[in-house]
Amino acid sequence: MGSTTVLNQVIILFLIMLIGFYARKREIINDSVSKKLSELLLKITSPLLVISSFQVSFTQEILNNVIIVFIFSMAAHAISALLGQVLFQRSKESTRKIMKFSAIYSNCGFMGFPLLESLFGKAGVLFGSVYVAAFNIFLWTNGVMIFNNQKKLDRDTIRKALFNPGIVSVIIGMLLFLFSIKLPYPAARTVELVGSMTTPLSMLIVGANLAGCDFRKLLYGFELYYVTAVRLLFIPVLTYMLLKLLGFSGTLLGTCVLLVAMPVAATTTIFAEMYEGDTLFASRVVAFSTLASIFTIPMIMLLQ
Repeated sequence: MGSTTVLNQVIILFLIMLIGFYARKREIINDSVSKKLSELLLKITSPLLVISSFQVSFTQEILNNVIIVFIFSMAAHAISALLGQVLFQRSKESTRKIMKFSAIYSNCGFMGFPLLESLFGKAGVLFGSVYVAAFNIFLWTNGVMIFNNQKKLDRDTIRKALFNPGIVSVIIGMLLFLFSIKLPYPAARTVELVGSMTTPLSMLIVGANLAGCDFRKLLYGFELYYVTAVRLLFIPVLTYMLLKLLGFSGTLLGTCVLLVAMPVAATTTIFAEMYEGDTLFASRVVAFSTLASIFTIPMIMLLQ
């Protein structure tokens, strides 16, 4: 993949982030607006982008790759969880949960989809949506267990894991793909147009969230740099080497590596707040890793 292509796409997304940053500073986007925009993204535009990405002709090759990506995603999250147990066992109690969570869960939706669409088109979004489906299963099971020290899963946790817009949209998309069902043109175009709002909307939200950070307190503490290095460098490079050994190449390799190269998931702060964790450290990790990813993502993608 050309270095210019990757760099240009990252710059474009960064510029949209700056617009969101400016809008937040000018109070055009405030906390209430940001929350509603996030809800719009998660419940409407992103699911429609996923459904639109599955509007391709059925081929056995695509189906095989979808299965491979799902297996990869489950394995990547499981291995990251094990790495988190080992790498952060000596960290202080107040930040250990945040660090474990950060190592496992990347911002594969908010930042992943825009880059996937820019670099790989519909195929990238299709594979990315399958990855995010596994992400959601882990998030509402393993993610919850990390924060509340839960040993067993209750019925409500399982329901949240299986019935959320991210997974429901993948199921709908897969059914349309498997049975070669093409939406009527007006419906297909509507889904495509609204789904295409995901890229600018997601980056505006990321930029607005960064504007809410206190940059004077952002850059201190070894643990901040340690978990960011694990999330943005160690795990992506390890993933790349393992997938190359397994014979991955092209869009499949690029998509998988890109998804694990994303910064710490924005939901880290939300979960920390929900379960009375260290919300300040969570916010700093999300903000710092997002800024750092502007430089690390092009580096990782140049491995292709």
